Amino acid sequence: MTDGAAVDVPEELKAKVLLVHRRLCDAYGCPIPYFHDLDPLSELVSSLLSHRTRNADSGRAFKELRRRFNDWAAVRDAPKAEVERAVAACTWPEQKAPRIQQVLRTVSDLRGGELSLDFLREMDPLAAQDWLRQLPGVGPKTAAAVLSFSGLRMPALPVDCHHHRVAMRLALIGPKVDVAAAHDTLARQLPREFTAQDLYDNHEMMMLHGQRCCYHRDPACGRCPVLDLCPFGQARRGARGLGSEVLRNSSGSHPGGDARLGAAAPEHRVDPEPPRAGEQQRHGRQEV
Repeated sequence: MTDGAAVDVPEELKAKVLLVHRRLCDAYGCPIPYFHDLDPLSELVSSLLSHRTRNADSGRAFKELRRRFNDWAAVRDAPKAEVERAVAACTWPEQKAPRIQQVLRTVSDLRGGELSLDFLREMDPLAAQDWLRQLPGVGPKTAAAVLSFSGLRMPALPVDCHHHRVAMRLALIGPKVDVAAAHDTLARQLPREFTAQDLYDNHEMMMLHGQRCCYHRDPACGRCPVLDLCPFGQARRGARGLGSEVLRNSSGSHPGGDARLGAAAPEHRVDPEPPRAGEQQRHGRQEV
């Protein structure tokens, strides 16, 4: 998954990460089904359209692109105004239309005229992410999403704002670690043997937890399955310091031991209530 030689992750932190993973898997139901099966180039276009856009709106924009143009080469070569009209349902179509065309032209140039990302399947996942990040407007989240969400089903860990917020409140990352930097930090904390499905589950359940429980404003700490591991939640409830003690007691091992032998997760699931106003929901997003 990652090159773990560069950063030594403390064993106690690894144990905590695995315990959080197990708890949230029980709460949200792993394995979590993939929400669609696009080819990687289509997934890239879909991801570019989704930036700062409601899923229903980006889904409509993607469908309209497919309806109006025969293939991605036609989108690449079309007048910018036509592409902009096709993606009018998403936010900032005047920016996204030329960006998508620029990305498609760059892929064609780098691949000697071939307009496909299927070749990424033969690459190491980290090398594939690096290749994608040379494209204009493609950062770590989009690169990881293309590998993970598309039909490639490659091991990669996207981090969105919900995932980032939950990780920060759990003290898996520091308060000054931004979303971009969090990708590598959080990926290194997970076991090297995690499969593509495991990494997808980790992202989806962290994201879902941010949407359904760990809200940006007034999080529902009282029904959180990882409250005892969360310094932020404990501080809100006036019980600082409980998380580390509970982790040691429930992991069934000393630091450096096998945290997978620890206690079972709490026997409750997070209520599948809709996200609050201003919160985007992707799980069960619009088909594209």
